[in-house]
Amino acid sequence: MSAPAPVAMTCGEPAGVGPELAVAAWRALGADLPFFWIGDPRHLPAGTPTALIDDPQEARAASAAGLPVLAHAFNGEARAGRPDPANAQGVIDVIARAVDLTRSGAASAICTAPIHKKALRDGADFAYPGHTEYLAALAGGGPVVMMLASPQLRVVPATIHIALEDVPMALNPALLTDTVLITHAALRRDFAIARPRLAVAGLNPHAGEGGAMGREEIEMIAPTLEALRGQGIDITGPLPADTMFHPPARARYDAAICMYHDQALIPIKTLDFDRGVNVTLGLPFIRTSPDHGTAFDIAGQGVANPSSLIEALKMARAMAAARAARA
Repeated sequence: MSAPAPVAMTCGEPAGVGPELAVAAWRALGADLPFFWIGDPRHLPAGTPTALIDDPQEARAASAAGLPVLAHAFNGEARAGRPDPANAQGVIDVIARAVDLTRSGAASAICTAPIHKKALRDGADFAYPGHTEYLAALAGGGPVVMMLASPQLRVVPATIHIALEDVPMALNPALLTDTVLITHAALRRDFAIARPRLAVAGLNPHAGEGGAMGREEIEMIAPTLEALRGQGIDITGPLPADTMFHPPARARYDAAICMYHDQALIPIKTLDFDRGVNVTLGLPFIRTSPDHGTAFDIAGQGVANPSSLIEALKMARAMAAARAARA
């Protein structure tokens, strides 16, 4: 059996911590987890050992000599902490290039370094709220789901980057159903969990307490979950969110579906801040990302923690192996 294709890592925002973290990940993983970095070699930290490649298949052998780099020329230099709009189109094009390589089979998965949305808007009129929406568009559209995952917990927010006051209106049976079904399918296909167990949080305190603190659980969430049980989904809820994340509760499910951003992200960032991985579910290819931003305030100082990026690479490889085993 041939070795699996390497993971494609996008460069992300050149002025952020992405380039130095890519080097740190290569030093930590080497040929044990072959990946290649797509970007402009000029943007890597000075003195970085690099191995320029022309084909992703060369990444495994090249990693013994340096960080495998599939060169992609950018218009601007990289100045730590100071994003240059001249680099915006290059950042966008690298993401699209990684998708093409992954969909062709040349790469097994994509691990994306953080981008800076304002720089992309300023420099290239980037029309998407972020990575997830752009990747979904490159994949041809369709619903996608954001999962934050670590060895201790997997969480999925049904609504993401919207104001808290807008959450009740955004929640509806179709959105909740899509979120559950996409999560369930991904746990089976990409995490090798044969019979996923899902737990769903309520929206209101105490999951509404029988309607005394809100009726969304009674009128929308509970009926939607009952319909999903009828489809054979192992699902519990709606549950009070404040009792879902202690160790005995976490042992009873494989992923928690939450109603809004902070309800999902506060528990995982409290439990495992440095090892959380952002995973986009519902795409025809695998995409992971470290759960942090560009960190302009510390970029170029060599103090950024590579743990989340390393975990994102490991998860990308594990997901690719699980998907290949089911093919």
